[in-house]
Amino acid sequence: METRSPTGWRHARALVMFLSLGSLLSLGPGRAQASVPGGFVENAGTAEVRPLLTAAEIQALLPSRGPFTFPAPYGTAGVRLTNSTDCAGSDCVYPVGYSYWRNINNHAGSNSMYIFLGLKSTGGGAGPTLFTYDKVSEQVVNAGPLFAAGSKYRGYPAEGWYFSATLPTALYLNDGAKMLRYDVVSKQFTTVYDAAPQFGSDKYIWQMHSSDDDHVHIATLRALASGAMLGCLAYRSDTAQFQYYPAVGTLDECHVDHSGRWLLMLEDVDGMNQLDNRIIDLQTGSERTLLDQNGALGHADMGYGYMVGEDDWNSQPGAAVLWPLDQDPLQDALVYQTTDWAVDMGHVSHTNAKPGAAAGQYACNSRAGRANLPRGNEVVCYPLDGSLRVLVVAPVMTNLDAAGGGDDYSKSPKGNLDVTGRYFIWTSNLGGSRLDAFLVKVPGELLTTSGADTTAPAVTATSPTGGATLTGTTTLAASTSDNVGVIGVQWRLDGANLGPEVLVAPFNKPWNTTLFSNAPHTLAAVARDAAGNSTTSSSVAVRVGNLTAIPGEVSPPSAAQPLRFLSSQILVWEAGAPSGSLTFKVYRGTTTGLAAGQYGACLRNGLTVATATDTETPPSGVAWTYLVTGKNTLGEGSLGKRSSGATRANTQPCS
Repeated sequence: METRSPTGWRHARALVMFLSLGSLLSLGPGRAQASVPGGFVENAGTAEVRPLLTAAEIQALLPSRGPFTFPAPYGTAGVRLTNSTDCAGSDCVYPVGYSYWRNINNHAGSNSMYIFLGLKSTGGGAGPTLFTYDKVSEQVVNAGPLFAAGSKYRGYPAEGWYFSATLPTALYLNDGAKMLRYDVVSKQFTTVYDAAPQFGSDKYIWQMHSSDDDHVHIATLRALASGAMLGCLAYRSDTAQFQYYPAVGTLDECHVDHSGRWLLMLEDVDGMNQLDNRIIDLQTGSERTLLDQNGALGHADMGYGYMVGEDDWNSQPGAAVLWPLDQDPLQDALVYQTTDWAVDMGHVSHTNAKPGAAAGQYACNSRAGRANLPRGNEVVCYPLDGSLRVLVVAPVMTNLDAAGGGDDYSKSPKGNLDVTGRYFIWTSNLGGSRLDAFLVKVPGELLTTSGADTTAPAVTATSPTGGATLTGTTTLAASTSDNVGVIGVQWRLDGANLGPEVLVAPFNKPWNTTLFSNAPHTLAAVARDAAGNSTTSSSVAVRVGNLTAIPGEVSPPSAAQPLRFLSSQILVWEAGAPSGSLTFKVYRGTTTGLAAGQYGACLRNGLTVATATDTETPPSGVAWTYLVTGKNTLGEGSLGKRSSGATRANTQPCS
């Protein structure tokens, strides 16, 4: 994990690493949102500065525990979780988890919420402690320590622990080489995996993450003696299988997206600048590297098939960008920025990610600074649609010059969201001598309600131009604009969708024309905004003319399945791409009668299915061999596949 300072990056040096600040919440397209009070929306370029609350104003505002309302202009509903009685009057509250580790359980469908916090056992606290919050009565209760007196876990800060996205009472924690699941109600442990038998007893795991379905778990593997970060491991609980990716440079941390498919390794690969991003597809093993200077993310979190975080090389200050991971080449989109280079975006969290487009989700950041600059001391949220709208939620109430919390990094608000995206948790020193933990209810409906925007986008397909003849792969491009912001463009070919919607500006799409017929076609672009308004561009008439393409062929079968007989008379084979007008030819010859470069006699021609019948039998002592080629409108393929597995050139084609 990395941390930012105005002069550059600094890395956590202790085994206990205190966590960070922002959070990204996902509501998903079309999900109904219960209204909560307060909040207001401004543009990311707005330079308004709101006065900081004084320590006296904060103390007058807050109850000893429970609900309160932030003053104007915020008006949002807050909840105080801790007070001095939880720490015997001392400063014992550890900063909350981190922006990508959940301190709040999956409470969907329940009136009760569980929250775990680290209370320093050497500072008047009881160690990791469970709190409950009743969403109806708004009563907050310190439910006591998570572990019995004498347990070694009483001395742990609970940093790096997190609630399951699915199981309401399951808390994940690490112990040496083991990943454990702990039920906060029954107080029972379950071992998810032990890395020692696979990687050695001289290793331990660090900074774990899990997919939302609890099937894929990743962690950084470290050397016990030196603490060196060796690589990233992934474990599938449903198959009990490990995958391992060793570091190739200086590794900082490992992460996995919420689907469990994409592994992110933050690592200095090239020895230049700062951290790069190694992006690994756990399903296929394929890997891509995004260098720091090309937009690699520092503080980052992941959704379903994408990542979002800070791009230090962006032309805008405090820039947050979105990278979809299934695109090739990768394309990013700016989703948030600050107005001053002295204000970074903070840490981003997506602990409430849901399947679906990133454009239906939004992020929340919190940060504190000595200078009172625009959004420099507030909790703010922003949609991932590129509209650069910002929801201002609450003041963080933190004073970096006050004693509470320790150093600046520990004092800074480092919040995360629950799985519903409606509650944001962080810690603040209130301008005093100790940290306390707080919730704020996020009025996300101010970003997702679409009734106010009825203006449809404008869109023009700009490339290719009308009348063009296209070959190979060409790039489809369009010019778009909207009063709020375009969040996606769906390209259409002959009136039907051409692949999935493009969700990243400038909404270009590569089109492989070799997969389509040599004929006239029409192209159009449909632009969509976050409110659901859409516009279809005028159609552009083009022609596909891949006249120099290689003729259609039968792709050779795999070594395990060459041409074979289903019975004594029926021959079958694997029909590879391209399809469409592809037909097949079957040749027959003797194993001794085919010289190099010969096919044999033409047995069948113009077949449209990958099977043929031969009712004849070879003469006594003679064995026949068969070969299949493909043909399309451009001619016959130059290669085929013999039943013996050898490839032969076609010098005696069927007529």
